[in-house]
Amino acid sequence: MADAAQPVRRPERPLRRATIKDVADAAGVSRSTASRALNGRGYVGLGIRERVQAAAETLGYVPDDMARHLKERVSRSVGVLVSDLRTPFYADVAAGISTGARRRGLAMVLGDGSGSAVDEVETARRFVALRVAGVILTPVSAQVTTFLARQRVPVVEVDRHFGGGSCDVVVVAGAAAAGEAAEHLLGLGHRRIALLVDLAGWSADQDREAGFRQACATAGVPVDDSLVVRCGPGVAAARDRALELLRGPGAPTAVLTTAAWLAEGVWRAATDLRLRIPDELSLVTFDDAPWMSLVTPAVTAVEQDGVRLGEIALERLLGRIEAPAEPPQTVALTARTHHRGSTAAPPGARAVAGGRRSVNAVSHMGAHAGQTGV
Repeated sequence: MADAAQPVRRPERPLRRATIKDVADAAGVSRSTASRALNGRGYVGLGIRERVQAAAETLGYVPDDMARHLKERVSRSVGVLVSDLRTPFYADVAAGISTGARRRGLAMVLGDGSGSAVDEVETARRFVALRVAGVILTPVSAQVTTFLARQRVPVVEVDRHFGGGSCDVVVVAGAAAAGEAAEHLLGLGHRRIALLVDLAGWSADQDREAGFRQACATAGVPVDDSLVVRCGPGVAAARDRALELLRGPGAPTAVLTTAAWLAEGVWRAATDLRLRIPDELSLVTFDDAPWMSLVTPAVTAVEQDGVRLGEIALERLLGRIEAPAEPPQTVALTARTHHRGSTAAPPGARAVAGGRRSVNAVSHMGAHAGQTGV
C-alpha cells in the first residue's frame, strides 16, 4: 500500500489532448491501473483511485469513447436525424431524445437532413461510420430507412413512417385527433369544412385526412373534394391557396389544417379578405405554435408533444437494440386539443360587397409560426 501513500503531483496540462498514459504518469501508476480507477472495473485501492481521479481532473482528461466502443464492440451513442432543426416541433423531438440519452449515459449524435432525401442518406452514412448503436429519424423518404436496414442499424421512425412495418414507429394518433377536430366543427353546425394538407403528402397528413373523412362519413356529411386543398411549401403558398378557397363560390365556413404553417396561411388570407374569425370563418389546426395563443381570437389547436415523442422513440430504440428479433412496434400517442376562441357556429349568411367580405375585426398576428413539415 506504499503506492497509495504517494502524494499527488500537480502535472502540467499537455498542449495536446490528454491521454490515459498522461494520467497514469501523473498519478505514478500503470495505464491498466489508471484505466480501472477511472472506469470502475476491477479492484483499485481507494487511495490510488482518488489519486488517478485527481490527476485526470487536473489534466482535463476525457475518455476516448470511440476507442472503448471498438474494443468492447458496444456503442454508447445514438444517431438522431431530423428534417429541419429550425422548426420547433423537430427541435422538441431532439430535446426529448437528448434528455433520455443523458439520463442513461448515452451520447447523442445530431444531424439535420434539410428536408432532402439525398442529405438524409449522406448523414446516415456518417452515423454508420461513427458506429452509432441505432438511429432515430423523421424521414422524408424510404431511402434512409432502407439504407440503415442494409447496414443492420436499428431504426425508429418518428412522426412520418416509410418502413412499411420493417422498423419501429412512434407517431401521434393523427387520425383520431383529426376526427375529433372534425366532430367539433360538425357539432357546431358546419357542413362545408375545408381541409388543408401539405402538398408533399406525408404519412401524417394521410392519417389526418383519413380521420377527417371518417368523421364526416359517420356524421352523414359528404366531403366536397374541392375543399380538400393541398398546399406548399411555405406560408406564402398556403396563403395564396387559402385566398382562392375563401374567395371562391361555395366557400367553406370552417377550415381544418394539418400543420401550423398552413394555419398561418389561412389566418393571413382571412385577414386579407376581412373575414372575422370565428364569426365568419372557424379555424382549427394541428401543431400548437406560440403565435396561436397570442392573436385575438386565440386559435384552437391540436398539440403534438414533440418532447414526449422523442423520449418514447429513444425507449423504443433501446428496446430494439436489446431485442433485435422482436417484431417491430408502432406507438401512437394521444394528442391533446386546446379549445380556444377560433371556432363558433357557422354564419347564417355572408355579406359580400365589391368582391370583398364584411369588415374585419381580426387582429394581425403578433408573431410568426415556423413550418413544421408534418
